[in-house]
Amino acid sequence: MSRRNVAKKRTIHPDAIYNSRLINMLTVRILKNGKKGLAQRIIYKSLDFIYNKTKEDPLKILEKAVRNTTPLVEVKAKRIGGSTYQVPMEVRAYRGTNLALKWITKFAIDRTGNTMSIKLANEIIDASKENGNAVRKREETHRMAEANKAFAHYRY
Repeated sequence: MSRRNVAKKRTIHPDAIYNSRLINMLTVRILKNGKKGLAQRIIYKSLDFIYNKTKEDPLKILEKAVRNTTPLVEVKAKRIGGSTYQVPMEVRAYRGTNLALKWITKFAIDRTGNTMSIKLANEIIDASKENGNAVRKREETHRMAEANKAFAHYRY
C-alpha cells in the first residue's frame, strides 16, 4: 500500500460534439499512443453508423449498452491464512461504468470486421440488445460472485 497521498479524482470534461462525458470516457478507453483525434474519429464514425443502422439516437443506444454491461458485483482475490479466496464485492457506479466501457472496447477489438468504427458500433448495438460478448462477460462475473458467495464474510 502506498504511503503517499490519495490520488485526486480528475474531472471528466464532456466531448465537443455530443456534450457527453460517457463519450469522453470511451475515447480514453480506445486511445492508443496519445492519438486522441483518431480515437474520437473512430467513435464519431461508429455513432454515425449506429444512427444509420437503427435510426435512433446513438447516445441513448450507447447509454443503454453501458447500462446492460455494467456489473453489480465482482470477485477480488483476498489472501487469508495462506490460501487465496475469491471474495465477492459490490462495484461502485464509476468503476462499473469503466468496466463496461473496457469490456465493450476489448470485445470490439476482438471482433471480425473491416474497421474499428464498424466493429465498435456492432458491439454497442449488440450490448444494447442484451446479447454480445460484453454482456456475456458481465453474466460470467455475476456467476463467479454467486458461486463464491460463501466467502462474502471476508469482505473488507
